[in-house]
Amino acid sequence: MRTLVLFKPDALQRGLVGSVMARFERKGLKLVGLKLVRLDEASVRELYPHLVEKPFFPEIVEFMTSAPVVASVWEGPESVSTVRSLCGPTNGREAPPGTVRGDFSSSVMCNLVHASESPEAAEREIRIFFDESEIVSWERDLEKSLLSLRERPKSL
Repeated sequence: MRTLVLFKPDALQRGLVGSVMARFERKGLKLVGLKLVRLDEASVRELYPHLVEKPFFPEIVEFMTSAPVVASVWEGPESVSTVRSLCGPTNGREAPPGTVRGDFSSSVMCNLVHASESPEAAEREIRIFFDESEIVSWERDLEKSLLSLRERPKSL
C-alpha cells in the first residue's frame, strides 16, 4: 500500500524534512517517490476540494503557495494509517509528544505535513503529484526482517 505525504512550507522553512522522513524510515516505511514542488492555487484546490468553500481557504492557499513543498510517496503495509499515526492529530497543540506534530508543531495549519486520510484519498492525491513513472518500486533485504511472511509483497 502507498500513501502521499507533503512536507508543507513550514517543514521546509524550518529544516525539518529530513528529521521527519527519518521517522518514517525507522518505522519501516519505504520511500518510493520524492520531488520538490511549487504549488499554485489550482493544485491546492485539487488537494483540498472539501475545504474550498470554507472561509479560511484563502489562508490555506496563501500558506501552501508561500514556499515549495516536498511531495513524497511511502510504501508499506497499512502505510496510510501508519503515517497518520506517526504524524498525530491535525492540530499540533492537541498532538501527543512523540508524534511529528506533537514534537514540532503548535498550529492547525502550520503543522508540517499533509498525510492522506484514506487509501482512496492516497491514490487520488498521489496522482495529483506523480506520474506512475516517477514512483520507483524497489526491494530491500531489510523488509524480510520487518514483515512476516504473510505481510510481505509477493515479489519478496
